[in-house]
Amino acid sequence: MNPGYYIGCDKDELDTPALWMDLDIMERNIATIGEFIRAAGVDWRPHTKGIKIPAIAHKLIAAGAIGVTCAKLGEAEVMAAAGISDILIANQVVGKSKAARLANLCHHADVIAAVDCLENAHQLSEAACQADVSIRVVIEVNTGMDRCGVLPGESAVSLAKQLAGLPGLRYSGVMGWEGHTVGIENPEEKDRCIHQAVELLVTTAQMIRSAGLATPIVSCGGSGSYRITALIPGVTEVQAGGAVLGDVTYTVWGAQTEPGLFILATVISRPALDRAVVDAGRKAMNGEVSMPVLRNKSGMYLKILNAEHGILVIEDLDAALKVGDKLDFIAGYGDNTIFLHDYLYGVRNGKVEIAWQVQGRGRMD
Repeated sequence: MNPGYYIGCDKDELDTPALWMDLDIMERNIATIGEFIRAAGVDWRPHTKGIKIPAIAHKLIAAGAIGVTCAKLGEAEVMAAAGISDILIANQVVGKSKAARLANLCHHADVIAAVDCLENAHQLSEAACQADVSIRVVIEVNTGMDRCGVLPGESAVSLAKQLAGLPGLRYSGVMGWEGHTVGIENPEEKDRCIHQAVELLVTTAQMIRSAGLATPIVSCGGSGSYRITALIPGVTEVQAGGAVLGDVTYTVWGAQTEPGLFILATVISRPALDRAVVDAGRKAMNGEVSMPVLRNKSGMYLKILNAEHGILVIEDLDAALKVGDKLDFIAGYGDNTIFLHDYLYGVRNGKVEIAWQVQGRGRMD
């Protein structure tokens, strides 16, 4: 069915499983993060790897973001096609065809790519020269997550010097991601670990400047760490983005935003007093990082996600729950949920106001 059919309908008229967003909550979450980062005196470049919808990215920019962060080149192409011009790809763009795509995208947007080795930089340089463009690049620094990234300190300084001499590239700074810290439960320990990681990045930037290279961008900080990262001297921009949607994970990680992303599901079976089954399983809502949580419903909880079924444990055996009833689940982790759906429905005061196509879905290239 054309998703536009549901515009103006009650939210519970959506066929299930359906992904929906409380627009009032999302707008409050955008204001919460944007105002905090603005007050900290740094730029906001929200990550859209989980959001994947250019219309929401435009709302972030309207709220003060300088641009967006993407995980993949394909996502950046989607955002650029929607008129977003300042884009950081917080990942390595590797391979001849991808380098050519990146270079040609620079005719339509000012794209920044992350690099952590000279071989990749040479590849981007060649593509940039062939396309007659200049690609901004930042050095990804490993601040403790042990994923991508050059070692902080002299290794990064050496790479920056080499980047500065390559035609077609504009060395623009450094980036890192203190993702290994966001799940730390003890607040004091989390604060200590975030400072330890981010100060490696800041110190590296200072070393590169001391070597004679301007380093305007020092980019880091996600939704689970921005309230600490944004206040660390030397950071110039923060990438927090996913928490504007509101989910279980970012609530646990201390984003201080409201849950606003939901999956509507229908009860398809009540085979026992202590068990019910809904039509939303792993293909509709992911439980890998955090399990989805029932909204405004006590006496029961989601225990198991199969491919097409969600199995509820009913603790209140007298619960008035029957086949055909519809239930809302707070998304466990938006980054692992939105890409499962073709559309995200925006709801205000219980009515469907808009249907957004998830345009970045499947853009893993």
